[in-house]
Amino acid sequence: MVESLVGNAPLLLLVVGLVLMVLEAISPGAHLIVIGIALVGAGLIGVLFPPAANVLILAVLTLAIGAAAAYVYREFDFYGGKGTAQTSDSDSLSGATGYVTETVTTRSGEVKLEEGGFAPYYSARTTDGTIEEGEEVIVLDPGGGNVLTVESVSAIGEDEIDRALARDKAGSDEPDREAADGGESIDGTDTETETEKSK
Repeated sequence: MVESLVGNAPLLLLVVGLVLMVLEAISPGAHLIVIGIALVGAGLIGVLFPPAANVLILAVLTLAIGAAAAYVYREFDFYGGKGTAQTSDSDSLSGATGYVTETVTTRSGEVKLEEGGFAPYYSARTTDGTIEEGEEVIVLDPGGGNVLTVESVSAIGEDEIDRALARDKAGSDEPDREAADGGESIDGTDTETETEKSK
């Protein structure tokens, strides 16, 4: 029995590698493609070049091809931009935006997030009122990723930060007006008007 497995090791590696690649196609992001490529590569070399069918040689080939596949997989990041293929926690959903796919109330509802990943649909609740289907929402509390607390973007309006920015902008316009009126300039030095100079 063991002799028949060792004699068919290249074929076994080829089949297992193909199965792993199919599983990766069914469930992208599982990283089975790297192992699948390593096994298929070693299996093909063993099938095409029978002297290389030694178990030790196949093991070394599997490691070498696997290392090369892992490097290529990481370098080219086939599932998105650099670092975006990494799994993130539910806290990363806070502040995410999306839209309502099923009317959201305090007890039920569903939203689709724009950056929701592989399965962008989430159960959602609102703190008060109702948010109708198709309305844009923002996540206030990710709730562990199971049930999001959302609020309509149009209902949020202006917050304390927006008001502070508006005050700062209004305050930064004042020195310019004073300097134009003959008052203290921006750099703090007094400026004289033509009438004051002639006295």
